[in-house]
Amino acid sequence: MTAYANLVGGEWVPGGAGTYAVVNPATEEVVAEAPEADAADATAAAAAARAALPAWKRTAPAERARLLHALADAFEARSDALLPLVMAETGATLAVGSAMQVPQAANRFRTYADLALRDHSIPLPPTVAPTSPLAPGGLVGAVARRQPVGVVACISPYNFPLVNMAGKIGPALATGNTVVMKPAPQDPLAVIELARLATEVGFPPGVVNCVVGSRPEVGQALVETRDVDMVSFTGSTGVGAAIYSAGGATMKRLLLELGGKGACIVTDDADVSKVVAALISVWAFHSGQICTAPTRAIVHRSQVDAVVDALAAAAPHLTVGPPESPTTVVGPVITGAHRDRIEEYVQLGADEGGRIVVDGRRPAGVDRGFYVGPTLITDCHNGMRAVREEIFGPVIVVVPFDTDDEAVAIANDSDFGLYSYVFSADLARAHAIGEQLESGNVGLNTAQRNHESPFGGFKMSGIGRDGGIFGLHAYTELQSIVWM
Repeated sequence: MTAYANLVGGEWVPGGAGTYAVVNPATEEVVAEAPEADAADATAAAAAARAALPAWKRTAPAERARLLHALADAFEARSDALLPLVMAETGATLAVGSAMQVPQAANRFRTYADLALRDHSIPLPPTVAPTSPLAPGGLVGAVARRQPVGVVACISPYNFPLVNMAGKIGPALATGNTVVMKPAPQDPLAVIELARLATEVGFPPGVVNCVVGSRPEVGQALVETRDVDMVSFTGSTGVGAAIYSAGGATMKRLLLELGGKGACIVTDDADVSKVVAALISVWAFHSGQICTAPTRAIVHRSQVDAVVDALAAAAPHLTVGPPESPTTVVGPVITGAHRDRIEEYVQLGADEGGRIVVDGRRPAGVDRGFYVGPTLITDCHNGMRAVREEIFGPVIVVVPFDTDDEAVAIANDSDFGLYSYVFSADLARAHAIGEQLESGNVGLNTAQRNHESPFGGFKMSGIGRDGGIFGLHAYTELQSIVWM
């Protein structure tokens, strides 16, 4: 079994609190022992990143780009080894793992390697300044330029550990920041391998650090230390709110991508086949463990039966089973505790008056592992906890409406606002509805994403935006240079 350690200042060091087991959610077997960092490990990593910052900030953009391209090359060269590791620790199916978990990380490094070469300064027109008690008058020039924020703590979620981390450290490193990676405790092993590849391709010691731990003290230490200038976090709203509060003491810059409860408005003229294809992604894409999923189907009353019948007919064809099988569509969720939580929400939906049309609790044919099959609850209303709270699993709730204004009101009556959807045969109508939604992202007649668009949420779904060039903006501060 491979020995894993933390990377601090270019050195591989054991966890100050020992190790803990990483469990395969499909088999309930131990994949490996991960280092259990303590608060001292976290502050040491932040200090190492701080020490490496001045030299890395001065490193030419071309050299930063070269190293990021080299990291992408290394990812692709190791993809055959990384894929089974990611599948073992996340429970991702072969389809999701091979398409999304590994290659997309390499793509993100390439994207930000190329963007590192751009000059992102904004030249400003000169202004005529009159003489004042402050200074003599004259023609005053200015430029707004982007400076790296400094040391960034990158804290990633368990659903897409490599891709999400690549989306954080890629733009951070491209713009001259140093980083401390803190992966989710459930599946940190591939991120440790990412740290290993970063050292192998030549990132200077301290530029990329990695600390792993299952206890809150590690993340808390990164949020509290003055050696960290920014926290980039993807995860639950509860943890994000705690980071927001604690980071205020040292004025941390924050990028928080938090929970979602995606609203999917289906109008009376919508193409049901397109709607169902999008909604099935809740079941078929990583077992619903994705914050952008359209989990709230807000359906015009005239379309409810058609949508529910089509979903119910599709559910039995989505095979639940071991991730490595090419026929598996729905794999396990990340832990036994999370499976139990999802099942509790399903029962709660029934207790609150919903009707369980498809019940995926404890699916047949799998004796081990943390499985929940496709689940559909209809006859719902917005007062139900199963409708209002993020379940993060393969569960769709259906809420009927009668008018477009009512649909918008139902969609916006939520603490969340990350990703919403509108389906209508009239694109102008869909666009008009989408503009009224309190959501950072809105898909019209598609569940596809444009990865160059700014990504982030309204309300309790977070603050800040990343994605494409907006990722560079997120990890930089604007500095004004003025001269005469």
